[in-house]
Amino acid sequence: MRSALEKPILTDHPVDVGQRSEGAILAQLVRHGYRILLPFGVNQRYDLVLENDGKFLKVQCKTGRLREGAIRFSSQSVQSNTSVTRLRNYLGEVDLFAVYCPDNDRVYMIPVADVPLTGMYLRVEKPRNGQRKRVRWAEEYALPA
Repeated sequence: MRSALEKPILTDHPVDVGQRSEGAILAQLVRHGYRILLPFGVNQRYDLVLENDGKFLKVQCKTGRLREGAIRFSSQSVQSNTSVTRLRNYLGEVDLFAVYCPDNDRVYMIPVADVPLTGMYLRVEKPRNGQRKRVRWAEEYALPA
């Protein structure tokens, strides 16, 4: 007998990956008791808004990839068509990045001021070269923040 709900086929299309990350971020924020507002439409520079101590914080959701002991995510948006690809950062347009890493099922909340304009590495393991300065540790940004 077949199940009424079959396992979906997951794709690696960037839109699908982003939607899965947004869903995971929303679920973990709700689980931790955050108040969340969702914008109407899809053309905003932010994916959700958090209410925190009477202030509203615009949040851009991103997917992080765990590679070589660090979670890497891009802090830019990519818009492209057949003739032009445009990269744009979020400085001045969002307050926080919420980064979901499917490799460890964790969410990291990072103030936009802490994030370089093109992308960021969050270390989960000590660097092999022994570097200590300017290392951004993932645990410092992990939910609950």
